Amino acid sequence: MASRARSRTAPKSRRSASRPTATRPKRRPAARRRPAARRGASRIRWDRVGRIALTLVLAAVLYSYLNPAIDFVKTYTATGAAKAELHEVLRENKRLHKRVQTSDDPAVIDRKARAQGMVSVGEKPIVVQGLSN
Repeated sequence: MASRARSRTAPKSRRSASRPTATRPKRRPAARRRPAARRGASRIRWDRVGRIALTLVLAAVLYSYLNPAIDFVKTYTATGAAKAELHEVLRENKRLHKRVQTSDDPAVIDRKARAQGMVSVGEKPIVVQGLSN
């Protein structure tokens, strides 16, 4: 029996193998494999797993933006406070600058000297006592 099966598929002689392909039977294409049947419903719900993973990634990204956002707010408020302090210091500087400019004025010098109890040249100092309440 084995010789019969072999004779059907194998050429009868070596000469027939060298003949053109027109006399040979056409070869059938290989059968395509079908996907295996499912063994049962999967217990894992991949759509839910994907959504949960996406939510966790989104939460991690938002958490990573939290500290820079807090630092930005702190910097913004500190900048406002620093600007207010700057304006106050500038006003003080302007006031002191005016005092320096007017300190050379003779009327200002005279007023300061009299406040300290000094008298001008040629004036007679008078001391009054017992005027307190």
